[in-house]
Amino acid sequence: MLSRQLVDKLDTSRVFFERSTACLTEADSAFRPNEEMFTVAEHVASVALTVDWFIEGAFGENGFDLDFEKHLAEIKEVSSLTEARAMLDAAFARAEEVVGETSDEELSELLPESPIMAGAPRLAVFSAIADHNAHHRGALTVYARLLGKTPSMPYSEC
Repeated sequence: MLSRQLVDKLDTSRVFFERSTACLTEADSAFRPNEEMFTVAEHVASVALTVDWFIEGAFGENGFDLDFEKHLAEIKEVSSLTEARAMLDAAFARAEEVVGETSDEELSELLPESPIMAGAPRLAVFSAIADHNAHHRGALTVYARLLGKTPSMPYSEC
């Protein structure tokens, strides 16, 4: 029962992200307002890698990998929006597969002591995924406007 609701939450988050960023094209991959900020492709790669990070952290054997320098290096390797979008699709598919195979009891188990979400039920990572996606979705809509594009409203197909 819980797994179906969480798959729906993941799907909604993915759809909102896709709608908001659909106006961005491969030609926009390297755009960033200044050198210290993520590019368009890096933003999308960050979302993809963070979906995997939350799922691995909550459901994997090793917990949350706190080597953030390594994660940043992985993000910086992505220069293509098309590649980043493919990574995102694959990350959501993996997350949906994991949650679909997890019992309500396992989803309700508490995360172990660590700096990340200690004591929260495993299912809390799905809200964290949605929040993280919304953060990057918002940044990318600002990028789109800086490029002279109008992002779609995420909450409807209109």
